[in-house]
Amino acid sequence: MIPATLTPDEAARRDWDAVVVGAGPAGALAARELARGKAAVLLVDKATFPRWKVCGCCLNGRALGVLRAVGLGDLAGGLGAVPLERFRLASGGRRVELPLAGGVALSREALDAGLIRAAIRSGVAFLPQTHAVLGLLEGTARTVLLRRGEEAAQVTTRLVLAADGLGGRLLSGHAGVDVVTEEGSWVGAGAVAETAPDAFAPGTVFMACGRGGYVGLVRLEDGRLNIAAAFDPALLKRRHHPGAAAAVILQEAGLPLLPGLAELAWRGTPALTRRATRRAYPRLFVLGDAAGYVQPFTGEGIAWALAAGQAVAALAVRGVRHWDAALEAEWDAVYRRTVAAGQATCRALMHALAHPVLTAAAVAVLRRWPALAAPVLRRVHQASPRTGGVPS
Repeated sequence: MIPATLTPDEAARRDWDAVVVGAGPAGALAARELARGKAAVLLVDKATFPRWKVCGCCLNGRALGVLRAVGLGDLAGGLGAVPLERFRLASGGRRVELPLAGGVALSREALDAGLIRAAIRSGVAFLPQTHAVLGLLEGTARTVLLRRGEEAAQVTTRLVLAADGLGGRLLSGHAGVDVVTEEGSWVGAGAVAETAPDAFAPGTVFMACGRGGYVGLVRLEDGRLNIAAAFDPALLKRRHHPGAAAAVILQEAGLPLLPGLAELAWRGTPALTRRATRRAYPRLFVLGDAAGYVQPFTGEGIAWALAAGQAVAALAVRGVRHWDAALEAEWDAVYRRTVAAGQATCRALMHALAHPVLTAAAVAVLRRWPALAAPVLRRVHQASPRTGGVPS
């Protein structure tokens, strides 16, 4: 377990340049980069780390490029990440295998804990198992209310970064804050199997597409099989359980069935395709899944989060030193260029995967001409646009 580096009461006695709420990839990397920019940073999360969460657990070339750019190029390899070489797509009993160079599989337990430790080494103070509630804007500062068990305290900061994920509640109830869920959006679900058939070999991302959903599977660094799915809510309603829905899709696609799917410890997510109507407020930036999310393809979700964490840091350091309302529009523009453009590509891909007949036809075509997939894979795995370094 990663221990807290201070208590809520101790945090309240210090002056903070920034409070980052949410210690996933976006929040942890943003906190680290802010600290490297000489800011006093408090990182808060309600969970205990290491922790598991619903995720495809793939870092694509873009995600690894961001880590290299911030000096963490050895992080994934040092945690035992499994190199990914192939992407196997199955639909309607047909399969196609495509090359997938440059990515790795790594559990979120390992990745998130590694990023948090890197942030702490850079001077970030960490408060796990702590709920945060956004307080008032008071002149040149914001307040954040912290609660951990029976302990409660209020901290004051020059800047807040909201990176508390799809189901984040930091901004709930505040005027002008709204999240729009795309009509017909699917929901996510995931589980981990301790053992699985040998057909699910390491180094391959498996994706099964069927009526009402898709299921992605990949071997992790410790040999477990990670399962991440997106379902039409109507399918879940008919099947009553995500494990039963996943079994139906695997069977339709023609991939091997996993024994005991319904007995696994499944967890769900809110609607996957959503966006915040605003991504910046006075002395507050929204990033990561809290800013907007689209069903990912093969590792884009983590890449978007890391890219946002890197990109926001330079603006945040400027905002700490001297807040200017123009920073709000600037962050929205940077976010659109850095994250939202890639999400548009994935939205189009996911709409296509939602139609089994279209997906099966695409698989048939790619079996004959696999090179046709190369431009799409390059686009979703492209390196992060340059966003500038953190001022020193």
